Amino acid sequence: MEIRHRDPALTDSARARANFRLAIRLALAFVALLWIIELLDWAFGLPVEEFGVRPRQWGGLLGIVFAPLVHSGFAHLIANTLPLVVLGTAMLYLYPMAAPRVLPVVYLGPGVAVWLLARGGVHIGASGLIYGLSSYVFVAGLIRRDRRAIAASLLVAFLYGASVWGVLPIEHGVSWETHLAAAFIGVLMAIALRRLDTPPRRRYSWEDEAQANGESASEKEVP
Repeated sequence: MEIRHRDPALTDSARARANFRLAIRLALAFVALLWIIELLDWAFGLPVEEFGVRPRQWGGLLGIVFAPLVHSGFAHLIANTLPLVVLGTAMLYLYPMAAPRVLPVVYLGPGVAVWLLARGGVHIGASGLIYGLSSYVFVAGLIRRDRRAIAASLLVAFLYGASVWGVLPIEHGVSWETHLAAAFIGVLMAIALRRLDTPPRRRYSWEDEAQANGESASEKEVP
């Protein structure tokens, strides 16, 4: 399999660096929002359970939108903070065309699946986003011939490979249903959108010369 070398004009340009900084800022802004919400909960005792997904309860439908924004405490949020920054930056920077499609589905999809199929209780936290983004970045790197996508895939496997156990019902108080649904959605989206964000292949001077020589030779053969 040929590994694509991205065009330096795409990867080493001022625009590319600006896009990377923008991706980091957006990821940090979302995490900052989560911290503001958690601080408000700590200061005013917000009814967090009212914002969670409660399976097959009409009041629990609100959790599809709000559950990823609330956490069970600072320890829960701290555990999610760095993965959200890393994976959010990778998603926004490496897959700018796919991101507007993937992020809403990964954000809302697990909540829908949990409301329909999960066991009772209250499901909260942004771990669904983490599992959805990590599975997307990992699988997208495996099926694309792009060095940076492959590197991101290996990084995700190294940093968060152990989290695969989170999709199994082996730890009390953990919404494994959210993790499993999000990971499944991320894999499906990576396969469905595999043709998006395909990098232009780097062209070398000898390829341009060979093409020019070929065109010149064909012109001479024309009567």
